[in-house]
Parts: sequence; C-alpha cells; structure tokens
Amino acid sequence: MLGDRRIVRVQGDDTAGLYRRTDDADAESRPGGHREEPVPEAYSWCNLTSGNSSRALWLLLLPFMVVNLAHWMRPAPAGHRPGLDRAHDLLVRLLALSLTVLLVSAACEVALDLVAWQCAGTPRCVAGQSWLGFAGADGGWWRVPGRRLALASLVPLLLVVLLWWLSRRTWTAYEAQRPPLPAPAPARGGGGRSADGETDEEGTAGGSGTAGAEEAEAGAVPALSLPGFWYGRRLVARLRAAHTAAGFLTVAVALLLPALRYDRGTPGRQAAAAADWALLALVVLTGLAVVAVVNRRGRSESVPDEGVDRLAVRALPGWALALALAAACWTAAGREEWVSAGRLPGGDVFTVLTVLQGALVAALGLVAHRMHRTRREDRSDRAHRAAGDPGLHAAPASPPGDGEAGGTSRISGTAGTAGTAGTAGTAGTAGAGRPVLRGMGGPAVAMLACGLGGVLSGGLAQRIADWLDRGTDPGDPGGLLQGPPVLLSWQASVLPPLLAVVLALCVAGLVRLVGRTGELAEEVRAGLSDEEEQPARTRQIAGATARAELTDSAPALVAGIALSALVLGAFAVAGAAATGRVPGDAARGAAPTVEWTAGAAQSLGSWLMGAGVIAIVALGRRAYRDHAARRTVGILWDVGTFWPRAAHPFAPPCYAERAVPDLTWRMSTWTGQTGGRLVLSGHSQGSVLAAAAVWQLPPGARRNVALLTYGSPLERLYGRWFPAYLGPDALAGLHRQLSTWRNLWRRTDPIGGPVHVAAPGGEPVDAPPLEDPASYGRTVRHPLPAPVLGHFEYQADPAFGAERARLLKRLGAARRDGPHRDGLHRDGLHRDGPGRAGPRRDGPGRGTVPGQGVPGRSSG
Repeated sequence: MLGDRRIVRVQGDDTAGLYRRTDDADAESRPGGHREEPVPEAYSWCNLTSGNSSRALWLLLLPFMVVNLAHWMRPAPAGHRPGLDRAHDLLVRLLALSLTVLLVSAACEVALDLVAWQCAGTPRCVAGQSWLGFAGADGGWWRVPGRRLALASLVPLLLVVLLWWLSRRTWTAYEAQRPPLPAPAPARGGGGRSADGETDEEGTAGGSGTAGAEEAEAGAVPALSLPGFWYGRRLVARLRAAHTAAGFLTVAVALLLPALRYDRGTPGRQAAAAADWALLALVVLTGLAVVAVVNRRGRSESVPDEGVDRLAVRALPGWALALALAAACWTAAGREEWVSAGRLPGGDVFTVLTVLQGALVAALGLVAHRMHRTRREDRSDRAHRAAGDPGLHAAPASPPGDGEAGGTSRISGTAGTAGTAGTAGTAGTAGAGRPVLRGMGGPAVAMLACGLGGVLSGGLAQRIADWLDRGTDPGDPGGLLQGPPVLLSWQASVLPPLLAVVLALCVAGLVRLVGRTGELAEEVRAGLSDEEEQPARTRQIAGATARAELTDSAPALVAGIALSALVLGAFAVAGAAATGRVPGDAARGAAPTVEWTAGAAQSLGSWLMGAGVIAIVALGRRAYRDHAARRTVGILWDVGTFWPRAAHPFAPPCYAERAVPDLTWRMSTWTGQTGGRLVLSGHSQGSVLAAAAVWQLPPGARRNVALLTYGSPLERLYGRWFPAYLGPDALAGLHRQLSTWRNLWRRTDPIGGPVHVAAPGGEPVDAPPLEDPASYGRTVRHPLPAPVLGHFEYQADPAFGAERARLLKRLGAARRDGPHRDGLHRDGLHRDGPGRAGPRRDGPGRGTVPGQGVPGRSSG
C-alpha cells in the first residue's frame, strides 16, 4: 500500500505514522461508502530504524547491542526460582558494564599511551607527525608526560560525553513514550513492584527478573502483556548514569596509575604517592557505587515505573567526572623530571577485563544451564501431574459472545524486509518449541559481544599504532613504538585461527546445502504429475528450499564461534602472561615453522583487526551517503533493537518502545470509540510487533482482534532464541486470548515459518505451506515462468486474500447487519525499499514497500 503515491498520512509524524489512500482519508464521515469492505490503513515505522543518516554509525555500538540481546535470551522460567533470574541479570549487566570500560580503555590506550606517552615521547615519531610537534619531549611546556596525558584525556572524556548524549537523546524519543491505558497487572507468582514502591530484583514475569511462564500456572501472565514492559524510562536513566560514571572513572584510573608509579619510584615524593593512593581510593569507592547502582534492581513491568533515581542519575556521573578532572589536574602538576619510556603503566587492565569477561560468561553458562534443566524438570513434573488429573489441562479460551458491539475492521500489517537469522525447522515440526543450544543461546551471544568488543578495541589500537610507527610492526626491534599492550597482539594473533573455524563451519554448511538440495530435488521430481521435468527449474526450487532450511544452522554457527572465541581468548591470555612479549618476538629461536607461523599470525591478525574496524566505519560512511545502504543497516537493527535496553544503556534504542505504544493506542482508542473489530496482519518483523501490540490491549479490545501473520519469525527466531518471552507457552496464550489467528508460510522462506501453536478442537494456526513457485512450468494460468518468492510478496498469493476474507467474515458474523462506518484494514508496518516512490511530508515514507506490519484499520 505504501508504494502507492495516492496516500496521505492521517496520524503520526515523519518518524512513524499511519497512512491511508487519499480516497479513504475521511472514511468515518462516509459510513455508507464502506459497507462492503473495510478501509486499508498502514503503519510505517521505517524511520525508527533506518531513517536518519547518523543512525548508520550505530554499527560502532554493535557489542552493546549484542550483549543487550543476551539479557533477553534467558531460558523460560521454571516455577518460583527468583535466585536464578537474579543471577542471570546480575551477570549480564556486569558483562555490559565491562564492555563500556573496555571501550573507554581502548580510547585511553590510543590517546594516552600510543599518542601522548609513546609517540610524543619519541623524537623520531614526533618528527613524522607534524600535528604532534608542540607536545614533543625535546622542550617546551608540554615536554612533561603528565601534562600530555592530561591533554590527551580529553579524547576519552569526550567519547563518554558523546555516548551519554546519544543515550539521553534517544531516551527522550523512545523510552519516554508512555504505554496506553495503564492498569494494575493481574496477580502473578513472581517479582514486580514491592509494597514500598521499590522494584524488587526479581523484576516481573519476563522482565529482568522472572519471565512469564504458562498462563495456566498460578496467575502468571505473559511478560509482553504487562503495562510497563515497553516503558524503560527509569531503568535506562539509571543505567546511563552508572555507565557514564564508569567511563569517567576509567579515565581517572588511566591517569593516576602512571603518576603513582612515578611518585612511588622517586625519592622524596612520598606525600605525592599518598595523594595518588587517596584519589585511587575515591575512584574505587565510586566504582563500587557504580556496580551497586547497576545491580540494585531489575525492571518494573507490572505497572509503568514513573520513579526517578535523582541521586544516581545526577550525582553519580557528576562526581565521577569531578574525580576524572581532579586526576587530570593532579597528573599535570609538577613532576618536571618525569620522562616517558616504554608502555604506559596500566595496560594490564585489558588482561583483567578479558579474564573477568571469560569468568562472567562461564558463570552465565552455568546459570543458564541450571535454568534450562530446572525448566525441563518442572515441565516433566507438571506433565506427570496432568496425566493423573485431566482437570489440570488448560481449556482453550471461549470465543467472544454474539452480543458484543460490532463493526468490522481489518488491519493488515506488512512487516519489513529485515533479514534475520532463524533457528527453527522451516518445513516441519522438527525442533519446534525447543530453545536453541539447550538454553545456552544467551551465554553464546554474550561471548560474541565480548569478542566484538575485543576486535573493535584491539583493532583500533593496532591500526593507530601501525600508523604512528610508519610501516614497522609496533613492539618489534627497530620499531619506533613499543605498541599496545602485549595481550592485544596475542588477541590479534588468534583471530586467523578463529576465522579458520568460521570458514570450516561455512564449508560444512555448504556441503550440507549441496546434499540437501539433491534430496529436495528428488521430492520435486516426485511431485510432478504429467509435466516434463526441467532440470534447471528443479534445481532452482530445491536450492531455494535448501537455502531456507540452512538458516536453521545458525545456532551451530554461533555456538562454534563462541566456543572457539572462549578457548582462543584463554590461550591469548595465557601466552601474554607467560611470555610478556608479542607472539612473533616470543617465538624467536623456536622451530622455523613455529617462528614463521607466530609472525604470520601476528601480522595477519593485526591487519584483520584493523580491517574490521575500517570496514565498519566505511559501511557507516556509505550508509550516510547511500539510502539503500542505510536501509540495509536498518534491517540489521530491526532484530537487534526490538528489545528494550535492559542491560546496556549505550546500545541503539529500542524502536518497539515507540512502535508498540503507537499501535496499541490506535487500536485501543479506535475499538473503544467504535466498538469495531480489527484484522491485524503483519509480515516478517512486523508480525512480532503485531503480537506485542495485541498483548498490550485490554482483554475486551483483544477479543475484537484477529491476527494474520505471514513470513513470521515469531517461533522460528524469537521463540527459539527468546523462549522466556515468545516461547510455546506465550504463543499458545496469545492464541487463546484472540478470537482467531492464522499464519501463512512457505518452505522457501529463510526467515518466516510455522508458529507451531496447537489448537485443540479448532482450526490450527498454521496454514498448509503456500506453494512456491505458484507453478512449476508454463500453464494457462501462469503463461510466464513463476518466480520463487521466498520471504516476499505474500500478499500476491491468492491464499492471502482468502485467509484475510475468512478472518474478516468471522469477526463480522456477530454484527453482520450493523454499520460498517468503522471498517478499516491496517495494511501494515512498512519499511523503505528501493525503486518505490518516496513520501511527501503529507504522504508516506520514501521508497516504502510492504514491510514491518502492525495494526491499522483496514479493509478486506
């Protein structure tokens, strides 16, 4: 619908809004003109993820986004085990905090160590960098290392301020969007808001504490239906303050450690050393306060949390900044005889962070394994009890009564073209309902976040060191600089073996793809009736289906990369600690093969690290200039930023905290004013937004909504990777709360798939797989070759219109003779797409194609 120029925006703004065809803009004022069909209405949210050019730079925040995803990948809850949930949250938030410290430490390494300490203290290096001549060690006021360090500290301090500003700016636009119609949540067994108004550490069903389990269990409700789930205003503000303070404290430590080392080793400076210790003590105490603030409480979701932690939000970052500035002034004072040589003291922070992150990931794995095992035991116990007492089986919800107010409305949402990595079986029920990696998806993704953080920080340091050293390898004999800490060189050296593991996994996947294509080709041939086989056509169909199934290998790939990164990271730490030298230097004198391999791994790894950083920056630069590239970045963000910022406040913002309230407000107010009914359709990521919006509706309004999903990753991606929130129990509960739900899918779709929701005694949610292509060869109905559509063009299939009409008829049966002035069809969430006309200020967004679907009023 959004590809049609004859549409206007009827609600919303340039970021996200509702659109109708021009002829339908005033449909409510002409009820007689829409008696037979409802009116299409589309919700476009493309600019929430890919509209602004500057958002492409969010790629640099990729580790923060990934660790935030790990928070939501907890295994489904089991009974009342708040201790496991608290431990899971604590470990993920500590990992997120360590990534902030790692990023700021990398900035300190570049600005303070490589530039201000090593290069500015080496006349040969300064001679090749004219911009650094004023800070040379051969004379002048800046010859004292402490003054150069104080000046260079402005770089990491400004980086922290920039991160704070970006987080606050997006916080006001996303997290501050109030959810509609707040109401007390039903009683639950599990955390939430305590009697004194403070949020307990257990959080809420599905929050940062216990997640929603089965609705049939003792009053529990799905997490995504809680009024405060999409309102993270208070939590993000508190985490932002804590991470900002941690960044400032990291700069303070980077300044104080070199000063302390000089003062302790210089006779007559005992008083100065005591002052160093005093400042460090204040920094440590403030750091403990930061950790306490980060882990003080979980999310409050049972009600929208309007509280403000003024002391933490305002005082903590200000005090930490004051300490950093005091450390800069103290380091710059006196010490006229100080000379910089070697590496800057304090480089061991990278070793400490690496060991800490490895330990936290290992502990998170143990907790996740225990949660998954406890869940299985709990489900087994309930199954045994249910077998002995049939009354324990939950009955399906009854359909709405015939006496409910009528009117017919259909919302057909189309979701974006976001490419997502799936996990479930595409064609059948294999793997349905099982979390990926036996509940270890969260720890594996957390390990990937740490690895990405190491590559970005190490790559930045390696590239800057190579640039300053002008062609020689930093740390090698004859080089101008000692280079970055030894551990970073070891981490670079293990990158080639890690890439070899990735290549081996990809080759294994390719072999599997070839074999599976052959198997599916036999199925295609067997399905031919009297048509003559076309080998190329057979291979095309079989290959498309096999490639779609290959998506389900993503968990194995993630697990292989994460485990390899953990092992190789441990090897790098051990090698750096045992030798104290870079790999190439440590291998000198060994067997020629070993010496060559170590040197080649170090050089290649350093180049790969730097190339990775440059590639990300180049992609961001291209996205700034190229709208199509910016849209590609937005597709990646569709999945990564769906979830609220519950672990890392500097992660890209959660667009659903704007989109879900938009949709829920629209549906709630419209159904409340008209008493009408809606058919809400969503494609791809839009189907996830549609489900989230329906969950937020009041029960009375929810019963007036039918859901049509197509190309949906609800079970294949979200149900497997995020089982506590969109697992089998949650999806089954959603089906019970709706009047009707139908899901369309294809075997050739690499993203969408069946939702595997059972419907005892009723029509199954999943329709039979749609034929793709529509025809094997040329026919009277298809005189031209039919394309393999895969994830796209579901609305072009006749089955889509037929299912939509059936849902609309079922909703309108209660008031078949009633007025249809409110009949609307939300044509979906839409994303920008190439080759389409763009929106005007009074029209839809540029180059939009049917995309992220969400509610709207629409016609059948």
